[in-house]
Amino acid sequence: MIPRPALLSDLAGSYELTAGATVSGDLVDAVRRALPLLDLRPGDAGEIDVRRDPALGEEAYRLTVGSRGVEIVAGGPAGAFYAAQSLHQLLPAASYRFSTGTSWPVPGVRIEDAPRFAWRGLHLDVARHFFPKREILRLLDLMAMHKLNRLHLHLVDDQGWRVESRAYPLLHEVSSHRPRTATNYWREPDTYDDLPHGGYYTLDDLAEIGAYARARCVTVVPEIDVPGHASAILAAYPSLGATGERYDVLDRWGISSAILSPLPPTVEFLTTIFDELIGALGETPYVHIGGDEVVLDHWGESAEIIAYRDSLGLATSNDLQAWFLRRLADALAERGARAVVWDEAFVSGGLREDTVVMPWRGMGVGRRAAAAGHDVVATPVFPLYFDYAEAASADEPMAIGDAVTVSDVAAFDPAPDSWTEEERARVLGVQAQLWTERVPDARTVDYRLWPRACALAEVGWTGPADGFEGRLEEHLGRLDALGVEYRPLAGPHPWQRRRPHRPGVVRVSEVMARIDGMTHDAESTRPSV
Repeated sequence: MIPRPALLSDLAGSYELTAGATVSGDLVDAVRRALPLLDLRPGDAGEIDVRRDPALGEEAYRLTVGSRGVEIVAGGPAGAFYAAQSLHQLLPAASYRFSTGTSWPVPGVRIEDAPRFAWRGLHLDVARHFFPKREILRLLDLMAMHKLNRLHLHLVDDQGWRVESRAYPLLHEVSSHRPRTATNYWREPDTYDDLPHGGYYTLDDLAEIGAYARARCVTVVPEIDVPGHASAILAAYPSLGATGERYDVLDRWGISSAILSPLPPTVEFLTTIFDELIGALGETPYVHIGGDEVVLDHWGESAEIIAYRDSLGLATSNDLQAWFLRRLADALAERGARAVVWDEAFVSGGLREDTVVMPWRGMGVGRRAAAAGHDVVATPVFPLYFDYAEAASADEPMAIGDAVTVSDVAAFDPAPDSWTEEERARVLGVQAQLWTERVPDARTVDYRLWPRACALAEVGWTGPADGFEGRLEEHLGRLDALGVEYRPLAGPHPWQRRRPHRPGVVRVSEVMARIDGMTHDAESTRPSV
């Protein structure tokens, strides 16, 4: 099973579970949502009996299978949902295919289970390449199967804005598309495909995505990355920028000097966007506001911004950025949401105490954030940037660099023993990032995410464990049944190679050495862009 349960004991006997079986008890809807292919039916005396036990945690459960049927005891709807996912994994891989009137033997077992971490996330960059709603819904199904419960959507960057705004309609009318896209390898002269690229989610799409996610015990975390990465925003509303200059939606990769103004009209603009996002998604306990890779030069060159900074009693542009992000975090708190930031924002200082920090530049800065009292979600480049190739081989499709392997992910510990007990307690969980500069379509998303996201699920739910590779080989049959175009453990299929990777262009070890000790300044670069 993936992720591995905390405790699994074999019992004598088994049970024959039939499609269309009855389920009864306290949390019937959660179990039925988890097992749509089994077409379970509610009944007074079910073959699957579900009871609620408030003494268990919300995501905890006990699952018992014997000759008389299946019993689930759960702390809440999420626990019942995850128990049903574990029950499904006790069935043959064929049960993940649609069929009617089929029955499967379920071995006798007793499982007692609860997650190690509350935050078990996947990040998908839909700004660099857009993926339509159907792909997001499919990803949510795959996340639910693996007990992953946070979907972080990177909705805006220099290369595109991806959500409808009724208050600022030029965002989706102008900023959601670009005339062409760079296709070159890292550090080569720019070459382009000359094909328009774009798309955006309507607010109705977001409402559907939010509801679909909640039904699968997943929380959507939207990201509006500010004040940098602002080319797309300033293509539509240049007056929001530090210079008033109009930018084009960027068609190449890398960092732009485009930066939003920190003046009150920008704060008003962003709080309006937050209202639209939160109103569409529904329950939105977290909103990511970025704060990374900001080139502050234009702030230091603007007399109006300098005067505003001085009026606030701030000494530097870094201080002003910290004030700006805290102002946005305050606005989110007023709306019942916590701000999430990348680690540069922590290094700048001045964050609200309840701001969650994602240390992409390594767990050293993550430990500093935890020691300072911030909750942390582990997101380091190594081994959680899935835009890196899985092997240093020309057989791999084009990637930012090499290599992050399944084994690297499976061995990762988000809260190592070398940290103090107080620091480990600040680790909310773990999240992998898929930046999509070199991920042009949904088939490549499958290839990059799976099976590395299977290892991520194990780390987030159980922690590093022995025997993962053997269980993964069996688990791949389930992915086959679901039509997931994952990377085979032996290497890509011929049709998955596409434009070949160039080994050694960028190595993770070199990237980690470069960003070790990196501080927040205009020279900071994230290696995935």
